[in-house]
Amino acid sequence: MKYAKKSLLVVLSGLMCLALIAACGSKSTPTPAAPVAEATEAPKVTEATEAPQGESAISLSGSTTVQPLAEKLAEAFMAANAGVRIDVQGGGSSVGVKAAGEGTSDIGMASREVKDTEMTEFPNLQVFVIARDGIAIVAHPEVPVGDLTVDQVRDIFSGKTTNWKDVGGEDQSIILVSREEGSGTRAAFEEMVMGKETVIAATAILQPPNGSVRTTVSTTPYSIGYLSFGYLDESVKALSIGGVAPTEPNAADGTYPIVRPLNMLTNGEPTGAVKQFLDFILSEAGQKMVVEDGYIAVK
Repeated sequence: MKYAKKSLLVVLSGLMCLALIAACGSKSTPTPAAPVAEATEAPKVTEATEAPQGESAISLSGSTTVQPLAEKLAEAFMAANAGVRIDVQGGGSSVGVKAAGEGTSDIGMASREVKDTEMTEFPNLQVFVIARDGIAIVAHPEVPVGDLTVDQVRDIFSGKTTNWKDVGGEDQSIILVSREEGSGTRAAFEEMVMGKETVIAATAILQPPNGSVRTTVSTTPYSIGYLSFGYLDESVKALSIGGVAPTEPNAADGTYPIVRPLNMLTNGEPTGAVKQFLDFILSEAGQKMVVEDGYIAVK
């Protein structure tokens, strides 16, 4: 019995020793921890991960005469100012005045004087004349007439004169092509040519933009219309008025009689990117683009 107890004590003592040795071994040779992957480290802040700066957006709408020029000016401005985005839409001068007055566009475009009634409705309107533009009287290329007086043009568009033979041409009916109501080009034409008492004949073919007037006149024999200097090309015949050709120099020196302003409008004094864009348009670089596009600089 003593021997059995003694043997049991020896076995227990041995087991205790083995447990102590194992414990000591685990402390002296710890199992290495798994390496921390780089993906779990806190990311370093670099220029690429910084929040991007806000983009400035400028919206323009209105005159289809001003629109192509505004688009070219916008492209040049955005190329030099990466943080600015400019959107240019047409719609006509009346749309541009209303959009600026109501604040639905940052800048309105009008190819005519702003009416007194519009200034009364939108008293905070600020008007910036960015260029001047002549309105050319154009005919189908095969029309032999090359010169008309303002009175003759008025009589033709009022319907009083209906045959080309009455103004030195062939015995052919005159086909009228005009801009639609709300157009700044039409409003300027009515003001400077038709006068307050005379209206454009209801028989006139109405077209929305200047480009459509040009296309219609160029493809319709014995037709006559009017459009901005900026849309003149060889597809139509530009008529002299009182012996004065419709050219930029003649419009600039006042000898050509049908000239109107090209305006940009804001609701109150412009600030920020809008002011910078308008300043660019009126700068030397901007006005050089105005001239290159066939308009008359104001600076």
